Amino acid sequence: MADNQQNHGPGKGVINIGQRIITTLVGIVETRVRLAVVELEAEKANLIQMMIMVGLTLLFTAFGLMSLMVLVIWAVDAQYRLMAMAITTGVLFALALIFGLWTLAKSRRSTLLSATRKELASDRQLLEDD
Repeated sequence: MADNQQNHGPGKGVINIGQRIITTLVGIVETRVRLAVVELEAEKANLIQMMIMVGLTLLFTAFGLMSLMVLVIWAVDAQYRLMAMAITTGVLFALALIFGLWTLAKSRRSTLLSATRKELASDRQLLEDD
């Protein structure tokens, strides 16, 4: 008889509401964690791609510099070699600067967990409104 009163008593509605709130909160947290994992995987792939790009850029730049310097030294007349080396060095530094800025711009476009932060902000606003 005591069990019968507990199942149908006035506290039953409060317990049901509490269970629904906890179930909803667990569902929200699970969704946010899954979103964060997906975003972290995407960022990991993006970072690996950027590291490969930087490595290949440095490798090709180094080989290009060596080859170009040898070619310039052999090809230019003796009286113009110093000016040719200065021009070649300036061009190579300009190319290195362009590729460095391109890599920096790509790294700034990448935002870590932006969708997760956006969803958490909307959750916070919904909770504050209530």
